[in-house]
Order: sequence, then structure tokens, then C-alpha cells
Amino acid sequence: MMAALRGLDLGPRAVLRGALVVLAVAVAAYVLYLLRRPISWLVIAAFLAIALAAPVAALSKRMPRGVAIAVVYSGVIAVPIALAALLIPPLVSQAEELANNLPAYADDVTEFVNENETLRGLDEDYDITGKLEEEASELPNRIGNAAETLSDIGVSLVNSIFATLTVLILSIFMVAGGGRWVEKFLSSQDVKSATRMRRTFDSIGRAISSYVGGALLQAALAGALAYLVLSILGAPFAGALALVVAFGDLIPLVGAAIASAFVAIVMLFVNFPVGVIIWVIYAIVYQQLENYVIQPQIQRRAVAVEPFVILVAVLFGSTLFGVAGALLAIPAAASIQIAIREWADYRRSGEGQARAAAAGA
Repeated sequence: MMAALRGLDLGPRAVLRGALVVLAVAVAAYVLYLLRRPISWLVIAAFLAIALAAPVAALSKRMPRGVAIAVVYSGVIAVPIALAALLIPPLVSQAEELANNLPAYADDVTEFVNENETLRGLDEDYDITGKLEEEASELPNRIGNAAETLSDIGVSLVNSIFATLTVLILSIFMVAGGGRWVEKFLSSQDVKSATRMRRTFDSIGRAISSYVGGALLQAALAGALAYLVLSILGAPFAGALALVVAFGDLIPLVGAAIASAFVAIVMLFVNFPVGVIIWVIYAIVYQQLENYVIQPQIQRRAVAVEPFVILVAVLFGSTLFGVAGALLAIPAAASIQIAIREWADYRRSGEGQARAAAAGA
């Protein structure tokens, strides 16, 4: 050990060089930390551009590419605006109605508890219904005073709109010029490397497009069926709850369960206990059907990713980029998996071994 240390060059130049390397790494990490928000926007814009490249290419066969890009992105912008226009007004009115009806719902729960001997004993020990009635009676006043927080909500809304527009503009530029950038990069490589890289890029593009399209179709199906079931159960805000189910279905692994649990909590105040029991049974059955029948059929063209890898990717993505990171976790994991697979194939090939031997020599 001492002999190895004596063999090292520990002169002033080596120490200075090492110190500069450490300083450069620290400065680079700090700059990346400062730029974390625009970097996250770039990542989201890149995945959006890759996902929309397929419909843009399909429309480009029938119209100029610029018009095709405008049509596709107009649809992307119009869909959430239309959903908001359809759902927000009834959601607000129904939320006010729910708040006003909560005292009556609390009385119904109290009556149900009093008729059940076991629940009546628990209520006598912990005063559950009393606390529930107290909170329900105060909720309408809290709803009425909610206007005081609208200024903070407005600031957050403006920031979200700015971030969304920035991501869309970045994505449009990427779709418009991404093909040229890729071709210029590939033209600087040798023929074999360019062929392998082109195959990798095409595989990643197909995987992302297939996943995004399949996820949207799967979420739309989940939302439509949830709307049907909630309408049958008499939920007064079935459309808004179905939208929650559809959005939750986009989040891998845990999103559908969280959305279903939220709907079940709402159904406690709407149709208890029959509606709650029916909804829980439906949610469990549909989740199994989706996991083993619907999702494999819709996502059969996408790259298969292990559930453990999906969970880790969702945790990392949500920590780095929030909800958008959770939504992009699976396509990101699939892209990394494709890149690793191509690299492993390259290393196993004769060309890769030859280049490694030449580099070692």
C-alpha cells in the first residue's frame, strides 16, 4: 500500500489538477441544480416531441409539415381546454351542493351508526359521529371563505400556464427540427455506428409513441367505464370523478388505486353503504382486468419493463419532476432499457470487441 502511494505523482501540479477537477465538478453540480427547472422542461418537451412525432409524420403525408404540426398541437391544447370548460363549472356547483348537503349526509351516517350495535359502541367511546357532524356543519362556511385563497391559486395557475406554454413551444421546435438534428449527428458517425444509432433512436421513438398512445387510450377507457358505473350509482358529479379516475390511471402502479380510493371516500357521502360496496368491487375487478387483459393488449408494442424497475422509475421521476415525472417514468425506463440493450449488443459484437482491444492497446 505504501509502495503504491510512493509511486503516485503527488507533486504540486497533480494536487492542483485534482483540486481543479473537484472544483469543476462542484461548480457543474451547482449549475445543474440552479437550472433544474428549465432542464425538467426540456426533458418533458423532448418526450412530448417524440410522442407526437408519429401523428405529425402521418399527417405530413397529406399536408405540409408545418400545417401538420399546427394541427397536432392545436388538438393537444384544445383537449384539456374543452375538458376544463365542460367539467369545471358543474364541478364547482356540485362541490357547493355537496358542502351544503354534508350535514344531512352526516345525519344519515349517525342514524346508520345508531342502528348498528357494534358501531354504536364505538361511537359512544370515541364520539365519531359528533365530530363528523361538527365538521360537516362548518364546511359550508369554509367553502364560502375560500375566496381569500384565490390570489395564491391565481399565482400558481399563472406559473403553471407559463411552464406549459414553454414546454409546448420547446416541443414544437424539437418536432420541427429534430429530424435534421438527428441526421446531422448520424452523418458525423461511421456507417456501422450510424446504422446502430438510427436503430436505437427508432426503437426508442416507437416505444415512447406506443406507450403514450396506449396510456391515453387506457385512461380514456377507464374514465368512460367509471363514468358509466358512477352514473348508475347516482353520483351527482360522475363526470368530474371519472376525470379523476382517468388521470389517476395515467400514473403507473399507484395512480389508479389512489383515484379509486378517492372516489370511494366521496361515495361514502353519496350512496352509503350500497354505492361504496359496489364501487369498491368494481374498482378491484376492473383493476385486475386492466392489468392482465387490457394493458397487455394495448401496450404490446411498447417495451416490457419489470414492475420493480417501473416502481423505482416512478419514485425517481416524481421526485425530480413531480406528477409529470411520474407520467414519463415508464417511457424513460423503456428508453434507457433500449439504449442498454443496444450497447450490450455492440459490446458483444466483433466490432465492439475490436474497438475495445484497440483502445486498450
